[in-house]
Amino acid sequence: MAITSDDIIVWLRGCAAAIAAHKDELTRLDADIGDADHGANMDRGFQAVAGKLAGMAGQDIAAILKAVAMTLISSVGGASGPLYGTLFLQMAGATTGKVDLNPAGWEAALRAGVDGVAKRGKARRGEKTMLDSLLPAVEALSAALASGAAFGEALWRCERAAHQGMLDTIPLVATKGRASYLGERSAGHQDPGATSAHLLVQAAAEAWAPGRERAS
Repeated sequence: MAITSDDIIVWLRGCAAAIAAHKDELTRLDADIGDADHGANMDRGFQAVAGKLAGMAGQDIAAILKAVAMTLISSVGGASGPLYGTLFLQMAGATTGKVDLNPAGWEAALRAGVDGVAKRGKARRGEKTMLDSLLPAVEALSAALASGAAFGEALWRCERAAHQGMLDTIPLVATKGRASYLGERSAGHQDPGATSAHLLVQAAAEAWAPGRERAS
């Protein structure tokens, strides 16, 4: 399967729709351990992205992803704007000049984005952040493709890993971000950043391998 610029736009529309549908959930999760603004911030950013997608038709993949990055950085408040902006900006850097991606190209772009977030946030897995979804996701995608799995199946394995990583944040004690101020009291709560990150991973699977879902 080749992922085209049009496919990227379909994915981004799905991201915006997913964030909008889960805005209240993200806010509730952030109210437990943060500033109760993650849902509103992410929805504002991705609605701004959605409003620009029509004008991105025909652009190469890197140009689209860079525009998304700049939009999120300028419209999402708190730490999420720079971190999600970095995710898309590094993905743009990994796709420079490309009008389509094969599965390995998508994996490389996602890995570049996740590595960028880790460096920007000076974070690693187990610290109750968005990386707890993203790192398992990219590792699962890479392993699936290396095993010869079809791209659709690889995308859903990626989603399953992100979903499990999200759930695995519940018992963790936060050591990064606003939640770290709570210390041990942050345990027992699902991380909102890991939750929004999972939504983006899920949106890719739903966009490019519809009908398979997590049971596949």
